[in-house]
Amino acid sequence: MYKKFIKRFIDLIFSSFLLLVVLPFLSVLVVLLTFFNKGSGAFFTQIRTGKNAKLFKIIKFKTMTDERDKDGKLLPDEQRMTPIGRFVRSTSLDELPQLINVLKGDMSLIGPRPLLEKYIPLYSKEQYRRHEVRPGITGWAQVNGRNNISWAKKFELDVYYVDNCSLLLDLKIFWLTIKKVFMRADINTDGHATTEAFNGRN
Repeated sequence: MYKKFIKRFIDLIFSSFLLLVVLPFLSVLVVLLTFFNKGSGAFFTQIRTGKNAKLFKIIKFKTMTDERDKDGKLLPDEQRMTPIGRFVRSTSLDELPQLINVLKGDMSLIGPRPLLEKYIPLYSKEQYRRHEVRPGITGWAQVNGRNNISWAKKFELDVYYVDNCSLLLDLKIFWLTIKKVFMRADINTDGHATTEAFNGRN
């Protein structure tokens, strides 16, 4: 009952409320990011996999420029990350535009993080079960290590969430997310500006 109906109702109510509350702040961020990103825009969109592995376009704030080397290749992430982008990422503000994805039904407030389409052939049968629910802005894996745990552990935590989804667990994840954001914990993987790619083994 909760997973099929109540959870979606809560998503709609809270995402609408949050968007209205943070809209003035988001407008300021758009202006700042547009300026510091040197003309590459304030938003980043990318194709991700949602419930039942359905593809959708995720919306995030852009925290890096599109600067390239003399051969036309993008510079490493850490060189393209702007000061404002680093702040936006460290405080998880880059995730706020995904409230639009929640309203559209692509995502939920809480669930496994939506990943790249190219990872689909790499999942085991058990790992693939993470697509049985809508992906979330935050999730059980994010409050239990986020980018500082292995991919295998993330998927294990994702499947745990699928099997144990409840109002009580969602409230716990919501509270732990707020705590993590204020502590700015587990944002980056050691040696990476974001996180390392999944290759089916890590």
